[in-house]
Amino acid sequence: MSQHGVVARVRRELRLAGRALRAWTPRQYGVAAATALGFALLVGIVTVLIPNPWFARDIETVWWNYPVLALTAVGSGMLAATYVRPPSAQQVEPDAALASKAEKRNARMGVAGGLLTWFAVGCPVCNKIALLALGYSGAITWFAPLQPVLAVVALALTCLALIWRLRGQVACPVTPNPDQRNREEVSV
Repeated sequence: MSQHGVVARVRRELRLAGRALRAWTPRQYGVAAATALGFALLVGIVTVLIPNPWFARDIETVWWNYPVLALTAVGSGMLAATYVRPPSAQQVEPDAALASKAEKRNARMGVAGGLLTWFAVGCPVCNKIALLALGYSGAITWFAPLQPVLAVVALALTCLALIWRLRGQVACPVTPNPDQRNREEVSV
């Protein structure tokens, strides 16, 4: 696919996502805000980006920890809100295999984005997994420089899952039955 084709497809995806957002109900925006706040508080308290008496941090926070947490929280909140069905929505039975595959992909990407955010903004030596696998000096030498990469991947996964979920709210991929299409063409 050419660069122009990729740009055109990205524009189309973003246009569909914007259309879905404009159709959201106040309930969906409320769920997005509440989930974003809950995500930010949970990750912020556990990683001590929000100072608290329950957890400690050996390595100071870095400037980019806060925007990554905020952006991922907003993305996760919006992603959660895509699962809230508006009252006017009709129950439609989609192709089970196609819907199941897409739903699993989006859910995995959203969860992976949230987990990677926790690893990205957390203290490198407070992370028990990194500490056990690499030791104290290994966590500082190997894991700490990897955290910005984890942050970018977390943001990308959350953003992609959100765009795909939003797109699916307004544009459903339908594979026409070839026999049905031929009958319709003949009857016209």
